[in-house]
Amino acid sequence: MNMIRKTFAFSLLLFSCNVLTAQKINSLTKKEKKEGWKLLFDGSTTKGWRGAKSEGFPTASPGWVVKDGLMTIQATDGSESQHAGDIITTGEYSAFELSFDFKLTKGANSGVKYFVTGKEKTGASAIGLEYQILDDEVHPDAKLGRNGNRTLASLYDLKTCDKAGATHPIGEWNTGRVIVYPNNHVEHWLNGRKVLEYERKSPAYRELVKISKYRNWENFGEADKGHILLQDHGNEVSYRNIKIRALN
Repeated sequence: MNMIRKTFAFSLLLFSCNVLTAQKINSLTKKEKKEGWKLLFDGSTTKGWRGAKSEGFPTASPGWVVKDGLMTIQATDGSESQHAGDIITTGEYSAFELSFDFKLTKGANSGVKYFVTGKEKTGASAIGLEYQILDDEVHPDAKLGRNGNRTLASLYDLKTCDKAGATHPIGEWNTGRVIVYPNNHVEHWLNGRKVLEYERKSPAYRELVKISKYRNWENFGEADKGHILLQDHGNEVSYRNIKIRALN
């Protein structure tokens, strides 16, 4: 009887821990609310999001799915924004701190873009400054670009991050963070470590643009405000705990 009680007590403890963990996902603490954080994803609906090139949320299948507290782009053929397409926030942001959890499947590619305006005409993904989401070991994009500037957490095709030892394995959750200060200083963080920084609109930044795939777009990445984008690159990637706070 004592063994049964102990087993039941242990099972109850596990259940309580699981409930507590579930409550923490896609929610804000009192401290975060006081600091001005807002959820961009409520964990159960697509409220606050729409297609990057449409007014509604994409309905293609396979495509974007909200299930079990996750926003997941399902796998198709690995092509860039050719099926369901990218999604963007309905709101626009200037100086901000953005935090998000992401989980990659093997060989997957995606991205979190910011200062997306939609004014630039592209045949595939809407352009913007991009926090790269990638399986560096398997996806070929990691070996393209210059000096690793297309690898996970880098400023895609512009600046390489230094993330040695900061990455969690494929299939586990990682936490990304982008901070854009009012003076246009920008930082990329991965799992609590700052892995990259640059000065948006600076001469050094503009030199990077000149030798990148973005060189043909005038004033690329220099909009005063823009949308946050999650990219559909034809691979399965999940997001959760997407939240933001204004810094101006």
